[in-house]
Amino acid sequence: MKRNPWQDHLSSRAKKEKFPARSVYKLREIQRKNNLIKKGYKVLDLGCFPGSWLLYAAELTGKKGRVIGVDLKPLSIQVPPHVRTCIGDVLSPDEELLSFIGKNFNVVLSDMAPTTTGNKHVDTARSFNLCQAALSIAHNVLKPGGAFVCKIFQGEDFQDFLHSVKAGFKKHKIFKPQSSRKASREIYIIGKMKKEETDVRT
Repeated sequence: MKRNPWQDHLSSRAKKEKFPARSVYKLREIQRKNNLIKKGYKVLDLGCFPGSWLLYAAELTGKKGRVIGVDLKPLSIQVPPHVRTCIGDVLSPDEELLSFIGKNFNVVLSDMAPTTTGNKHVDTARSFNLCQAALSIAHNVLKPGGAFVCKIFQGEDFQDFLHSVKAGFKKHKIFKPQSSRKASREIYIIGKMKKEETDVRT
């Protein structure tokens, strides 16, 4: 039987630990380094399919927390009672979606990636558009002092996006998880301590 080239020891480990995908270990690394998600927190997961980040965030917040997930695809996994999900397009959020999401989040996560074409310039441009959409939502729904985690493909728009994050948060970090595939151009930008609106304007 031909081996799936995308299967590795982390894929097998995720299956054993009841997570739908190996991507959970990227968020685990981010969490261990930055301690962004705490008990009782309210977390928004943009592009939550297939649900690994959602489940891990729910573990971290505990039953008194709240986790909201949004994706174009419906989830096929069972989620805890303090998790809610909906189908929605982050690139063009309508009033119904924004109303469902709500406000006053402590953390906004985005592990979104575009459907890749194989064309590096097209793929990085699409990744940048998703990141800008995620950042726009984060600015609208995060509490002052909140945190933002976003995956982006490294390309010509990377510095522009990094500048946008720096403008809205008092601290920032660029992070490449060890669990990212070696061939991947993905990298994570973390914004900490969202600025008050007055701070952004000055």
